[in-house]
Amino acid sequence: MQLLYKICPASAWAEAEAKDVFTGHGDDHISGFIHLSSASQIRETARRHFAGVRNLVLVGLADEVLTNLKWEKSSTGEFFPHVHGVIPIAAARFVHPLPLENGAHTFPAGIPG
Repeated sequence: MQLLYKICPASAWAEAEAKDVFTGHGDDHISGFIHLSSASQIRETARRHFAGVRNLVLVGLADEVLTNLKWEKSSTGEFFPHVHGVIPIAAARFVHPLPLENGAHTFPAGIPG
């Protein structure tokens, strides 16, 4: 099992928990798939796409539970994990707040990078 990561507003994850499924948020709906990151990518994803954004959570997802998972080339040439479909809440191994401190997000202990 490999953990993959999703950053999203806490409210979006709370809504997903109420429905028992995460259907994506923001750019996911525009792209038509749910954007995830690997451990080596998650901090840069936070910096590039969520700079200064408050009330976020970091969700650790078990890749073995994700159906329709594809690693696809991004505009930078790097491959990122994408889910073409929905993510069952049961795939979440943890959900942690992602607070801002001095303008940068603070990751929980144990997250690589």
